[in-house]
Amino acid sequence: MSTALTSPSPRVGMDPAIANLQTVADLLKRLGGIPAHRVRWKPFPGTATERDLIAIVDGPERRLCELVEGTLVEKAVGFFDDRIGIVLLHFLETYLEENDLGFCVGPQALMRIVPGRVRLPDVSFIGWTKVPNHQVPTEPIADLVPDLVVEVLSKGNTSREMKVKRAEYFQGGVRLIWEINPKRQSARVYTSPSHVQEIGPHGSLEGGDVLPGFVLPLKRLFARAQRGV
Repeated sequence: MSTALTSPSPRVGMDPAIANLQTVADLLKRLGGIPAHRVRWKPFPGTATERDLIAIVDGPERRLCELVEGTLVEKAVGFFDDRIGIVLLHFLETYLEENDLGFCVGPQALMRIVPGRVRLPDVSFIGWTKVPNHQVPTEPIADLVPDLVVEVLSKGNTSREMKVKRAEYFQGGVRLIWEINPKRQSARVYTSPSHVQEIGPHGSLEGGDVLPGFVLPLKRLFARAQRGV
């Protein structure tokens, strides 16, 4: 039996997409079939604001959450998954030292990629053409659309959730998505919601038009992440 979606003041001030849902199962389905433990219940789903998001990300709990249709959704995380993101940032920053095309940020960078949602990709590259005067924003949530988004898949991610994210990223103007699978030591490269290239363990991540000349063999990425070599 599905649990009813009720709050002390149901539907008052709720995001319209959430207000008409009837059960917790409906909510989880709309969020991409994610596990229930990733949904924050305070503030009640559909009523959370950007201020609530900043409070939980920067406050004592320091939880990595995204804001999706007025709902705080905790990011699926993992120890090794985070290590992969850090190592990838190292390789990207090394490339950018020689090719001053923009800058990178990690999973604590809050961005309004599309209206009404705030996302925290695991790694993002933003070209200088999108940043006035080449000044990195200092506000808590940036109105920026990355050129490259990287998502490192964790145990709590679902295929439907990632499909929703990809559609959202491309809708906002993202040009390239790398979706890295630590378990299989593989990746998927998207240049549109429907155009995907499978990269096996012996393949490489390539920057294409976004990061010309950038090539990173997956074997090198995972070797560095696992053993620091």
